[in-house]
Amino acid sequence: MKLHELSPSEGSRKKRKRVGRGPGSGMGGTSTRGNKGHNQRSGGGTRPGFEGGQMPLHRRLPKRGFKNILAKSILIVNLSDLDRFEDKAVIDVAALKQTGLIKGMFDKVKILGDGEVSKAFTFKQCLVSKTARQKIEAAGGSIEL
Repeated sequence: MKLHELSPSEGSRKKRKRVGRGPGSGMGGTSTRGNKGHNQRSGGGTRPGFEGGQMPLHRRLPKRGFKNILAKSILIVNLSDLDRFEDKAVIDVAALKQTGLIKGMFDKVKILGDGEVSKAFTFKQCLVSKTARQKIEAAGGSIEL
């Protein structure tokens, strides 16, 4: 078999419907769009969410809540994620970014107490929860604000 002898298998390729090409095709005249009206026109049809004039769902449902533009975004880091740091390491925002633990835009970083700490870390510029503070100090670490 050669390249010029190849052909697609039966039924795998479908011909495009050519509308508006005369009455002999069976799709001439109105080009399968029906008679007159908005849907026959170019650009016709309804927008997404249009329900035929009935009040649309997005307007029937009540508005809820608001977006607080003054809210501070706080990224969370658990103690279990800090195993990758060496003993007596100084952990601050720059160190967390460098290791890939935090990314993107944020206002503050908070250390939570999920997991165990076996090394003595020094934390700078981080918020710390009560349980995390207890575990850090029990391991010989310190927290500087």
